[in-house]
Amino acid sequence: MASISTPTRTPGVSSSNGQTYRGPFAIMTILFFMWGFMTVFNDILIPRFKEAFTLDYFHAMLVQLAFFGAYFIGSLAYFIISATTGDPIAKIGYKNGVVIGLLISATGSALFWPAASATSYPMFLTALFVVGVGFAMLQIAANPYVTILGPEKTASSRLNLAQGFNSIGTTIGPLIGGYLIFYYFAKAGAHGAESVRVPYLAFCVIFLVLAAVFFFIHLPHVGEGKIEAGAGALKYPHVVLGVIAIFMYVGGEVSVGSAIINFLGQPSVAGLQELEASKYVSIYWGGLMIGRFMGAVELSEMKKANKQVLLVVIPILAFLLLWVAKSAPLDALRGGSSQPVFALWHDQFMANLPVFKTYLPFVGLCWLLFQLGQSQAGRTLAIFSSTVVVLLVTAILFGGKVAMWCVVAVGLFTSIGWSNTFSLALEGTGIYKSQVSSLLVMAILGGAILPPLQGKIADLTHNLQISFIVPLIAYTYVAFYGLKGHRIGRTAEAA
Repeated sequence: MASISTPTRTPGVSSSNGQTYRGPFAIMTILFFMWGFMTVFNDILIPRFKEAFTLDYFHAMLVQLAFFGAYFIGSLAYFIISATTGDPIAKIGYKNGVVIGLLISATGSALFWPAASATSYPMFLTALFVVGVGFAMLQIAANPYVTILGPEKTASSRLNLAQGFNSIGTTIGPLIGGYLIFYYFAKAGAHGAESVRVPYLAFCVIFLVLAAVFFFIHLPHVGEGKIEAGAGALKYPHVVLGVIAIFMYVGGEVSVGSAIINFLGQPSVAGLQELEASKYVSIYWGGLMIGRFMGAVELSEMKKANKQVLLVVIPILAFLLLWVAKSAPLDALRGGSSQPVFALWHDQFMANLPVFKTYLPFVGLCWLLFQLGQSQAGRTLAIFSSTVVVLLVTAILFGGKVAMWCVVAVGLFTSIGWSNTFSLALEGTGIYKSQVSSLLVMAILGGAILPPLQGKIADLTHNLQISFIVPLIAYTYVAFYGLKGHRIGRTAEAA
């Protein structure tokens, strides 16, 4: 399959005929950052709404059902249109697809204002649903566009790099979100849900600005450029299995992230307050950042010696970024401390030394697993997903700090799951890339189904720890897809 007419030298951003795609790729990373930053706010909304509306775990997890359910509905609509009239992206172009997605997301963000004014949980869920529909359109347009900005065999590298910027958003999102929603905009005597009003109004403005920027900039059209009706994407067995893998991956990742704050708050685990626990959510998502940037290097075509250098430098820099971000002195600033900000930050940085000394061995293990992956997307996916299974089994069987760190460290090893699965499922699908993308984005429904299922198990068993059996099963399937599933139905040459 030829996504573009010529191969590229560097990992996915320049072609051998001199034409470069670094500019368009850099622009697309803005989108990945923004939807990472905003998606992780759901992990803040869940405990906020649980307290504000006096909800049980199941009803609190409906936040994820509304948001990720919208991915399914939006992507299903796209697939139906594609099957009946031809691929919409091929008609309107990637740029216009992005603009439409941003405008829909802006509308959903604006709806948080009337939802907060009415103090209505159903209205909040409706607003999240609209935001999710917009994100579905963004995902359908952006993911395949990134994969075709270079050769197919390095698509996983490009997606991991783009997802690395997504993870920068998810790393700082819980820190900023936790501070804004739990404290800065939380007014004494006011309903707790009112604290989300201003942050989401700011999101609305940002999305409108980005929509204007993308409307006026030039993005090159690369790809097959063909419009063909029919559900041709479904003729590929590895695509169908990949859809299931994305369902399981997203469901598992979101389930773990959604449960961290409540899990770390349990006396048998760590007994942390919500604000402190939200900082560990940032470590969880920060692990995805570290792993994805490492994956971008490991799965690229650069020289082996350069890879080994970067596989040491990148995790060190990302690790330090995560450490600095978690050490932001938000509590002290909220209390009106007169000390200089940098002095406060330094004190927090040193106070977090024991935390990151505990986390560092997991980063070392991540480096080792990339060596075992041997720059193969499927092999690496299988190894990393299997590691997540081991961590979750340990978290279920043991309590205390062991369980705490096993759950937090899942972020490191789930990092390359989306990019590797998505690119493996897209391989060899020719003119059906966007249609395959809509099916894969549709499978984000896993993020809507599995978290409430985990919440229901926690409610029925009165044991949040045992409920991690849900993401455990999900990652077991993802490991299968990386090991075997992505090859099923394909010729030896294609696989």
